[in-house]
Amino acid sequence: MALTLGMVTTDTTDARALASWWAEQTGAEVHDSYDGGFVMLIGGTLPVRLAFQKVDEVSPGKNRLHLDLTAPDLDAEVERLVAAGAGVVARRGGEDFRWVTLTDPQGNEFCVSGPHF
Repeated sequence: MALTLGMVTTDTTDARALASWWAEQTGAEVHDSYDGGFVMLIGGTLPVRLAFQKVDEVSPGKNRLHLDLTAPDLDAEVERLVAAGAGVVARRGGEDFRWVTLTDPQGNEFCVSGPHF
């Protein structure tokens, strides 16, 4: 299996506002399907998707920026990554879209999801 870069995600206390600002700068479309908790930008001049994830407060202890990777088989890829030394932080999402937050061997967080749409 191989991972592909799905998007680059930034933690923020106001995902909608920051996504709107970046959309204006890049000509991208705003996709807000999680009630402001997770907002994606698609298209425009962006070579990959940008996403903005709402957090209660930005903390120096957690990555503000992290990789969001995609895999055709989410569960198999997470299993492979854990066997290679990744740690599972949380399994997230719902029926329509799932992702898993993991850590690399040095504790840096990243996410893996199935296809976005």
